[in-house]
Order: sequence, then structure tokens, then C-alpha cells
Amino acid sequence: MDAKDAKDPKEREEPLRVGAAVRKRRRALRLTLAAVSARSGLSVPFLSQVENERARPSDRSLQRIADALDTTVGTLLAASDTTRTVDLVRAGEDAHPGGPEGSRSLVRGRHQLRAVEFSGEHQTEGEFSHRNDELMYVADGAVEVEAEGRAHRLGPGDSLFLSGGVRHRWRATGPDTRILLVAVADHISATPAPRT
Repeated sequence: MDAKDAKDPKEREEPLRVGAAVRKRRRALRLTLAAVSARSGLSVPFLSQVENERARPSDRSLQRIADALDTTVGTLLAASDTTRTVDLVRAGEDAHPGGPEGSRSLVRGRHQLRAVEFSGEHQTEGEFSHRNDELMYVADGAVEVEAEGRAHRLGPGDSLFLSGGVRHRWRATGPDTRILLVAVADHISATPAPRT
């Protein structure tokens, strides 16, 4: 019997992510996060974030986790293969109702990707920055963006990439403006892998 077929039917229905596969393997070995930390050289908070899907480990970190759990990266990824999500958000539907008027979220749930569509005239309240990267795409209309003290005018089809930490503000200049903002979610913090 294939190992995949040997899984509990309930487990096959529930999507497993890398973190869930790591946690399941750690618990099967009856290891604490502190024990995995000692074996892998990765911090307990980072391992906790991985298990709770708040951080995705780099290839190098995932290898260290697999070694600490006496398994392979391939085995962890195979257990995570069912994490593939396909979720259709139809035009006019808001994946997270309750946002600012004239905006709609395009991604449901907590994922690494955050995408929001703004329609009509919008203006940010003051200057701000995100800790992660962001891409602004203008579908229709025009937008004025000030980033790191420089002014940028964007029209239909233009995009502007802002790396994490860039101070910026923007405003849509017409009622027919439609903007798409795509970003690494705020709850994800990109940190370099520790050097060995």
C-alpha cells in the first residue's frame, strides 16, 4: 500500500501545509520545539512560526529542520503536497468584507500573498511603510505616488515595486481609477537564514 493511501481519510480532506507536516513529524518523535531547536540550530520562535504557518522556511532552513527530525525535505514536502489551494474570488466579491470603502480583498485566509483592489478616488492617510515588499498595478485611471521623496505618476498598465521599508504615500486621481496592490502579507516577516 502506498504511504499516501495509508493516511487517515480525515487527514486527506484537511490541507496540510509545511508547518503542519513539521509539527506532525516532531510530535511523532515526541520532541519539543526546544529539542528541535537544539538539533537544527534554529530558534524556538522561528520553529513555532513555521509550524503555525506564520513563516515559510528557506530551503536551507527546511533542510536543517528535516535533519533534526530524522527525515528528508522530500518527505516533508510530500506530506505538504496537499497544501495547494485554488480559491476563486468572483468580480464584485470581497474575500474579506469590512475593508475601506471602494476596496476589496482578492485573497481569502492568511497567506503569504495579500492582494487588494481599490476603485475610485483614494488617498492614504500620511506616509507609511510596510516591512515586506509591495507591488502597485494601475488597471485604469491614474495614481500619484510619492516614494522616498520622489514623485511618480502612474497610468493604465503601469506598475511600481516598493521593497520592504520604503516610505510612501499614494492617491488615485480620478473616480474611474482601479488599482491592484499585491504584497507579502504583513504577518510574514522575511528574515535571512542563519549562517553556518
